[in-house]
Amino acid sequence: MRFWIVLLASSVLEAVWATALGESHGLSRLVPSMVFVVALTGSMLGLGYAMKGLPVSVSYAVWTGAGAALTVTWAMATGAEAASLLKVLFLAGIVACVVGLAVFTPATPKQQAESETDAAQL
Repeated sequence: MRFWIVLLASSVLEAVWATALGESHGLSRLVPSMVFVVALTGSMLGLGYAMKGLPVSVSYAVWTGAGAALTVTWAMATGAEAASLLKVLFLAGIVACVVGLAVFTPATPKQQAESETDAAQL
């Protein structure tokens, strides 16, 4: 479970760095550039950690899908990008696919061992 939590947190950081990169105007503004570097580093470290316990294909798909959906949602919420019914529908499709990957991906041996360890500690 902790791999999924870290993966989702790193997806949030992906949305943060993508937004900060846009606000940095080609890395020419100091504060957004610093936010970009810190969030990018955290996002990559989280993705790398999550890949220790989750398949690479699923980790990357969830990371990019959730990050992209959050980035567009933030842009629409702040008025930086126009919202439309079709855009919201397609974002819901991305989210549904991310959830589907999370729910229907079989547990790796490492995840099974972690789950058994967590259950034994209870």
